[in-house]
Order: sequence, then C-alpha cells, then structure tokens
Amino acid sequence: MALDAPILTFVPRPRIGIPLCIDARERWRPGRVYLYADHAYARAIDAAGALPVHLPAQSQPAEIVAEIDGLLLPGGDDFAPEQPYPDDVTFDLAPPSQIEFDQALLRAALARRIPVLGICYGAQLIALHHGSSLHHHIPLDQPDALEHQLPEADGRHSIDLEPGSRLADLLSPDDEGRGQVNSLHHQAIDELGPGLRATAHAPDGLIEGFESIDERFILGVQWHPEKLDDVASGRLFAAFVQACAAVRARN
Repeated sequence: MALDAPILTFVPRPRIGIPLCIDARERWRPGRVYLYADHAYARAIDAAGALPVHLPAQSQPAEIVAEIDGLLLPGGDDFAPEQPYPDDVTFDLAPPSQIEFDQALLRAALARRIPVLGICYGAQLIALHHGSSLHHHIPLDQPDALEHQLPEADGRHSIDLEPGSRLADLLSPDDEGRGQVNSLHHQAIDELGPGLRATAHAPDGLIEGFESIDERFILGVQWHPEKLDDVASGRLFAAFVQACAAVRARN
C-alpha cells in the first residue's frame, strides 16, 4: 500500500516592499527607461527572515502598499536644492517620477501604520515628508563638517547614539554610546520636522539617524547597513522584520 505523501506546511514570511530606482536618463541604453536596485537590500531582508518584494513605479501605489507588511525606502540619487549652487557643485538628481512614486508609497504606508525603514535617500524622503530641511551639499552648507563621502569598502566614522532610543537599543554601542558606520553621502538632514527625533549624530553634529516620537516603527539612517556585515546591522534588519511580522499576524 502506498504511503500518503507528506503535507508540507510553511509560515508565510512578512512581505517588505522595496521600490526600484528609475533610470530616466538613458544611462544604460538610449531610448529605454530601466528600473534597478542594489541587490544588497533584498539580501538583507531575506537574511532577516522576510520576503523582499520589489516595487516598480506604477499608477496605484496605495494598492501596492495594501499588499505588503512593511516598506523599506532604499538609497538613491539627490534631491534638488531650492536655490542655485556654484557651478562646481554637481548633483545626481533623482527623477521627479521616482520621488513622486516613493512619496506616494510612504504616504500610504504611514496611513496603514506599517513599519517604515529609510536608508540614506530613503531617510531623507521620510524627513522631508515630516517637514524637515536638508543640507544639499555638506561641504558647502557645513564647511566644518567631516568628510561624509568615504570609500565604500572601509570608510567609517563614529556615531553617538541617544540613550534609551530604539537605535541605541538595536545597535548595542559601546559603553560610551558610540557605534561605527559607513558613509556614502553628500546630502544630509538639517532640521527635523514634527513627529521625529534625532537619535544618532556624527561627531560633527550632523544627524545620522532618527525615529518616530511615538511607538511606531518609523526609522531612518543616513548610513548603509545593507552594506555592513556586522551584528549591529543584522539586529537593525531583524527588528524591522519583527515589526513587519507583527503587522502580518494581526491582518
């Protein structure tokens, strides 16, 4: 007599949306618009126990957000300054369609009260949504600041973490409340708007991380934890995934 085949069961992982970047300048091939993403974001989410879902720009972002349990806003290109800068300052501007789509995703995610993690450009997008301001070119806007565009492989600077904050609890800094991060940006957050509080600073005082003033998981970091193979970065993504899993469990 044939044995019954085993019934395979699995627990669905939380689904975390990651918007794709838009290449609207035909940098890859003339006449075409490409969508792309650094694979490091999906790898980090997968390793933390969630299902990464790439989100291409489309007409109904709120409909997309209704199907995910968390939103990761990745790094990207620059935000355009409101005032002109000297000719020797160059900007690699994010396409307006990219910013518009990402803003719509963020609005829908906040309305659904699902966790949001912003990295570099993504953190700045969250900050701008809350009425914050930016330094559009650190060397000019803050001439006494440290160099923040460091070599990707090994460039690091320290950060000071606010005791009792979510970031401090996750990153497990040393006894003096300091951690080490990479740094690949020339734009940064200036003043945070309502609803957010700065919880990490570079030694020069620039904001490196922030979080919501309430209990919601809304967190932004200026560095790139997806590129760091360390315990602290793993804990950051694991906490994000855990918060997303809680959303999935209650829906």
